Amino acid sequence: MGIHKYFRSLNELERIIRCPGKFKFEEHSVAAHSWKVVQYAKTLADIEEKHGAVIDWKKLYEITSSHDYGEIFIGDIKTPVKHSSLQLRSLIQQVEEGMVHNFIEEHIPEEFKAIFFQQLREGKDESVEGLILEVADKMDQVYEAFAEMQRGNTEKEFVVMYRNALIKIKNIDLKCVDYFLAEILPDMVNEETLSPVDIRRITEEALAL
Repeated sequence: MGIHKYFRSLNELERIIRCPGKFKFEEHSVAAHSWKVVQYAKTLADIEEKHGAVIDWKKLYEITSSHDYGEIFIGDIKTPVKHSSLQLRSLIQQVEEGMVHNFIEEHIPEEFKAIFFQQLREGKDESVEGLILEVADKMDQVYEAFAEMQRGNTEKEFVVMYRNALIKIKNIDLKCVDYFLAEILPDMVNEETLSPVDIRRITEEALAL
């Protein structure tokens, strides 16, 4: 069926809901998450460029827009389960990458296979683009969890998601991380809210670790 099969499969990302099995005031699909990650990443990359970094923009857009394509095959596995051990996370990643590889081999025309292998690869690595993807991905977890806590959702999973994402972000050595922590996060935490969740305390504890 060729590339049509790939294009048609993108609809499935709209039907995969993130953080399944927990009460949420607002549900987010994997497709919506991927779009937001691209938006975060391009602004983060602009900040890095202002501090002298050289950005491979083609690579950045490829890896950010396609970073969760493999969830078409395995769905969105709950974060606490996915990250419960490095071994399990590695196995899940191997399964996901293997299924993406098989999909390309089976459905993509030979002349485009190398391109698809490049575009749908695991993009998180130690390159500046890979690190920006990591930050952008965690930023969306921060925003999703923050919105739930701000509206009074006391599900523990959102507190854990928010805290762990902040800890991951603050340990990445990028100028855009410094900017996020100094300029963006305070604006978020200072938003007026009547939430029963003490977001400021949770934030301060995460940044102190």
